[in-house]
Amino acid sequence: MAVTRNDDQDEHIEQLWYMKEEGKSSLEFMKKAMKRAFDPKVVDELAQRGLVERGGEPVTIRLTVQGEARARQLIRAHRLAERLIADVLGGGDLEQIACEFEHTVSLELVNGICTLLGHPKECPHGMPIPEGDCCRLAKKSEFSFIIPLGDLKLGESARIAYINCKSDQQIHKLEGLCIRPGVVIKLHQTYPTHVIECEGASIALDKGVVANISVWKNQPGVDEVALSQVTDKKEPASTGNKFVDFLFRKVL
Repeated sequence: MAVTRNDDQDEHIEQLWYMKEEGKSSLEFMKKAMKRAFDPKVVDELAQRGLVERGGEPVTIRLTVQGEARARQLIRAHRLAERLIADVLGGGDLEQIACEFEHTVSLELVNGICTLLGHPKECPHGMPIPEGDCCRLAKKSEFSFIIPLGDLKLGESARIAYINCKSDQQIHKLEGLCIRPGVVIKLHQTYPTHVIECEGASIALDKGVVANISVWKNQPGVDEVALSQVTDKKEPASTGNKFVDFLFRKVL
């Protein structure tokens, strides 16, 4: 029997992760969810590899411990890619690009992107991003390129990295105030409410809104230059990291 492409196997593994999130385990449900993409031969191969287990009547199917590890890696890469594309690189076909990304990048690069983004908890669609080793290490370290807006000090300026809002109404309201990824803000006040300067206007934000906004951390010798060049459209200073430099060029 010819072995199918790894991408086909990964697609089935991802579907089983989605089913786990929804509390589903029926093989029939999997067939309906995947439609034409479902292939019983792939399921057999995954079972032979010890990635899935089947049983019961009606037939159920679940990821094994080994299968969950692979699924977690795929889902994490996919959702981090969506976060990166939507909030840092200016948008695009999230699904298509993220699908290509998850199959081609190394774990080290995924962890690097996660660290760069400040270890986000959710993708742009509000789905949880599985935690990685870098996220657990981050709890013991202050290193991150992106921090919550609430961590800024009075008088500091920063560029908005991304905004986590489950309410479309809140997103539209912030956009109407010109508060969106890429713009530079300055913190003027934290009590009794946060007041920021954004494109020449002073804006008061409540704690709930502030908690949803993350900004690029002001790295001495790097971000001061990068922030000053947002409006000048000049080539940003090198950070010494090729991948980060690439992102700065994309954003700026």
